[in-house]
Amino acid sequence: MVVLAASIISKSGKALVSRQFVDMSRIRIEGLLAAFPKLVGTGKQHTYVETENVRYVYQPIDTLYLLLVTNKQSNILEDLETLRLLSKLVPEYSYSLDEEGISKTAFELIFAFDEVISLGHKENVTVTQVKQYCEMESHEERLHKLVMQSKINETKDVMKRKASEIDKSKIEKGRSDKGGYMSLQSMGSGRIDSGFSSDMSISSGGGGGFGSGSGFGLSTDVESYSTKSKGRPPASASAPPKGLGMQLGKSQKNSQFLESLKAEGEVIIEDVRPIAGQSKSAAAAAPLTDPVTLTVEEKLNVTLKRDGGVSNFDVQGTLSLQILNQDDGLIQVQVETGGNQGVLFKTHPNINKDLFSNENILGLKDPNRPFPAGQSGDGVGLLKWRMQSVDESVVPLTINCWPSVSGNETYVSIEYEASSTFDLQNVVISVPLPALREAPNVRQVDGEWRYDARNSILEWSILLIDNTNRSGSMEFVVPPADSSVFFPISVRFVASNTFSDLKVANILPLKGGTPPKFSQRTQLSTENYQVV
Repeated sequence: MVVLAASIISKSGKALVSRQFVDMSRIRIEGLLAAFPKLVGTGKQHTYVETENVRYVYQPIDTLYLLLVTNKQSNILEDLETLRLLSKLVPEYSYSLDEEGISKTAFELIFAFDEVISLGHKENVTVTQVKQYCEMESHEERLHKLVMQSKINETKDVMKRKASEIDKSKIEKGRSDKGGYMSLQSMGSGRIDSGFSSDMSISSGGGGGFGSGSGFGLSTDVESYSTKSKGRPPASASAPPKGLGMQLGKSQKNSQFLESLKAEGEVIIEDVRPIAGQSKSAAAAAPLTDPVTLTVEEKLNVTLKRDGGVSNFDVQGTLSLQILNQDDGLIQVQVETGGNQGVLFKTHPNINKDLFSNENILGLKDPNRPFPAGQSGDGVGLLKWRMQSVDESVVPLTINCWPSVSGNETYVSIEYEASSTFDLQNVVISVPLPALREAPNVRQVDGEWRYDARNSILEWSILLIDNTNRSGSMEFVVPPADSSVFFPISVRFVASNTFSDLKVANILPLKGGTPPKFSQRTQLSTENYQVV
């Protein structure tokens, strides 16, 4: 059997998707496809048509034809089997079987055709295998990208440390050039400008030099590490706030130096007023593109015992609605709540509780009242739920830590085991360590590790935990220490599925017509996840 081409064409012979498996010019394949509609007779039950050179094996799909062009020596039974497999694949990738839908998914269909037919011969594959081959992602590639990103971050940290050292050396050089003492710039103004980095100013009440009763004041507004110019007005005299010490200003040179200190982990107190409307989160939410967006979010609070068992397990979830245009506000939301009996749902006071209880539909008590549009932040809350348990089997990630002292060293083995229910992303396991002069000796680790010397914490990072790595371990060695030093262990991760398995089934317009397009965002994240 030799399949020359697999194509999807319109009734008029227009080629929408065509994959050739032998060398063939564009003019020839277009001529073969254009001639096919003229050869198909009406009222015939055959699924193939033969000409002098080729055979057409076809199957109608709504207003289109799925077509195999083969040579006349090919096995017709195998051709029909190939055609049936392709007819099952087309609806899997194209949700609307018309010209527009086929054109939008043309490349996906071509990739699927390549998995079924190789060099004109059918591969022994199923629909499930073809979808798996086309969607397969490389776990090793993700790990490689994570390693490369960590190297880039380390290089940036080294650059910031070098810049900080250069700035510090310039400051020290400036101090030595000025002799380490204050220089009198203007005796008449009663002000002494300092060459030190803390640029303090002393002003007299009458401006007549250092007269008696002038009432000197000490200003703590540090604006620059260099000496101020004579023309700048003196800072107002004020006492430093209790517990804050000297506050750093906003000059460009200072900002660069402060950024380098922050990169090293220094805690810098700045007198910065918050910008109105500034989001609490550093990362802004993705902009809304669909008319209706529903967000399913669950926060996980878990406290595990170091010897096994669950001390606290609490899941709190919310379903929120965001609408771009007020015209789409007259809607109801139909949901599927999943089969988790431990989840207790609670609707918003303005939501019709009976409608939700009986039909799983979220709508306002007053059907003539639209949902508000243009909501910023998390939008309008429709539904809340909560799940509590003491069953360790529902915990998505368990941590076992085994410290043991041997001679002058403490060997620490940490192991994680993940539930098959969730694929966890961006997993970070933070283990507190005793005060160390140097980084711990990590002998084995599944993933990446980083030592935070300032906070004395060892961070174990796994980019993705899925079916390929449901368990993993790390082993490191530190000087002798009590086993309680390594607790509590903190864990952070996110997942794309939730405990409630809540899904938005449909949007029901109350005023009739076509329902607006909607999208659903789902995320499970940790709020407080510890092993104590």
